Amino acid sequence: MVELRLSAGNVHNPDIHKIGIIALGSHLENHGPALPIDTDAKIAAYIALEASLKCGAKFLGIIYPAHELDEINHGKHVPLEELRDNIINTLNSAKHYLGIEKVIIVNAHGGNIPIATELANIEDATDLIVILNNKMIESEGPHGGSGELSMGRVLGIINEEEIENQTNLEKYEEVGLYGFNKARKNDPNIEAGAIDVKENGVYVDEIYGKQLFDLSINSVIFDTEKLLDF
Repeated sequence: MVELRLSAGNVHNPDIHKIGIIALGSHLENHGPALPIDTDAKIAAYIALEASLKCGAKFLGIIYPAHELDEINHGKHVPLEELRDNIINTLNSAKHYLGIEKVIIVNAHGGNIPIATELANIEDATDLIVILNNKMIESEGPHGGSGELSMGRVLGIINEEEIENQTNLEKYEEVGLYGFNKARKNDPNIEAGAIDVKENGVYVDEIYGKQLFDLSINSVIFDTEKLLDF
């Protein structure tokens, strides 16, 4: 069997090949008229790929399904158990073919946060060490708001002509999750985001978008350093 040159290329530690980075977003949900329905998937994939390029970890692609809270109906999502099972199958395939031992899941969709409650089950079913990185969710601000718009400009995915219509909240109730009263009542952060979009509107700042990406990419790279020491 051929011996792989694990130290070849710009690799600071050959053990980095044991780590995989995979994206988790949402492909099918509304983000207002200026952003596409797969905004979260594209953001997560960009972060995961850029982090893997910088640190040398294996880029594992993207998980297709996504979960969402019952009280937020702005797209097509799956039950948490179905998402868990898909992640398990995907990671087992990566483990079999690529020999990974540790994985970072880069999440860019707030509705996926409950998958954290399934991490122990995912680790048991895959025999992998798994980290869920939610830095983007913690940083980007309201759904379809200035953060996602600014990152969208970096990626080249926004419709510039529709930015002025992004805050037509009667028509595009998903922006800031403004129209989802039960979710707003249950979550102070969602309520704050809805009020912010209503009172302050949105803006697009490419420098801000790049800062958000750098913050998340560096967070993922930091996670790889923790896994290397584990």
